[in-house]
Amino acid sequence: MSDFVDRFTNTVAPVIAFDNNVEIVKAQGARLTDRSGKTYLDFGAGISVTNCGHNHPQIVEAVHRQVDRLWHGGGTFRFDAYVSAAEKLVSVAPAPIDMFFFMSSGAEAVEAAVKLARHTTGRQGVVVFRGGFHGRTMGAVSYTTSTVKYRTGYHPLLPSVFVTPFPHPFRQGLTEEEATSRALDEFQQMLRHVVAPEDIACFLIEPVQGEGGYYPAPLRFLRELREMADRYGILLIADEIQTGFGRTGEWWAVDHYGVEPDILTLGKAIANGLPLSAVGASRDLFGKWPPGSHGSTYGGNAVACAAAVQVVDVISGLVPQVPALGEHAMSQLRKINDSHPTVGDVRGLGLMIAIELTDDEGQPDSGALEFVRKHVLEAGLIFHPCGPAHNIVRFIPPLVVTVAELDEAVGMIDDALTAWEASH
Repeated sequence: MSDFVDRFTNTVAPVIAFDNNVEIVKAQGARLTDRSGKTYLDFGAGISVTNCGHNHPQIVEAVHRQVDRLWHGGGTFRFDAYVSAAEKLVSVAPAPIDMFFFMSSGAEAVEAAVKLARHTTGRQGVVVFRGGFHGRTMGAVSYTTSTVKYRTGYHPLLPSVFVTPFPHPFRQGLTEEEATSRALDEFQQMLRHVVAPEDIACFLIEPVQGEGGYYPAPLRFLRELREMADRYGILLIADEIQTGFGRTGEWWAVDHYGVEPDILTLGKAIANGLPLSAVGASRDLFGKWPPGSHGSTYGGNAVACAAAVQVVDVISGLVPQVPALGEHAMSQLRKINDSHPTVGDVRGLGLMIAIELTDDEGQPDSGALEFVRKHVLEAGLIFHPCGPAHNIVRFIPPLVVTVAELDEAVGMIDDALTAWEASH
């Protein structure tokens, strides 16, 4: 190992995992540079965080201006960056969201959203969907079922959390309509046998599952959840921590569905890498939550909020081009799907795309994933895998990516798959 990796091994707890041992010293746009001067395409984007690309000049300038004026408030006084960031988010939020408050991380936002739902409804039940990822704090991990490793060793988890299926057509070997019908039927069975609707505070769902495999919710599934929520007085929480800020080709993934959430959780790309997250809801709903019944020391940090203001402006200019970029990427990846038996499925929305690798029997192939990951790393491409079987390539470049860079990344993946299949 290098001295650099040795330093990590000696001082950083091994529970914090890294995808590789590359030491990145600078970044710009969709490109990374290591200490030796080698460059990489970044198709992990900090796990869908640097949607504006690395070191975007408009955001960098805003951060420098804020650092020179005020770093932190901590809720002890008011400052302009906080309210400016909230106003910017309100300007692009889906109805009926018209107020926000800030936290530091996505898991914190999820915890706060569920607390809001429980407090305002007077109910305790939380319904989540198998394969969802909502964070790894003790509350959030109770809602996370993307893979069992996040829950192993931490039981007992929170009570009154009810897990019901999410449609996974490819993995289930079903059409989207069949998978939707099966999931909705199981949902109804849960309401008959496990928990009454009158005891449920909220449905917590990712419109496109992230860590669990990049499965977009079928249109009928999300719309029927909205109808059930309305029928029984249940709040619908859309976890847009990974799907938000233009990632799917709309500002929010729910925009693809015409579904209005009661509560919106944001994070990841909100400040393009600075620690910030947010919870949004209507003024009426927030009005039922007593002042001081929730809070955060670092939530709404002044520098992170100043970055968020600029992120909204930058993303507003990027969103219109994402659908075309996503369709171009999908068209190229479909060719890979057709030409490589190792690729079982390609799916996604916008620039949130999964490439699922399978063996000769159609089962998840983590060996192929690891081979491809190492092969493309040598070639100059970094990505972050996902899926409960660790067999899915996450294709999530910054939204500033060019068509040429998309083609370059697809070419590296194509070459890696060719090498894998030749050796097997």
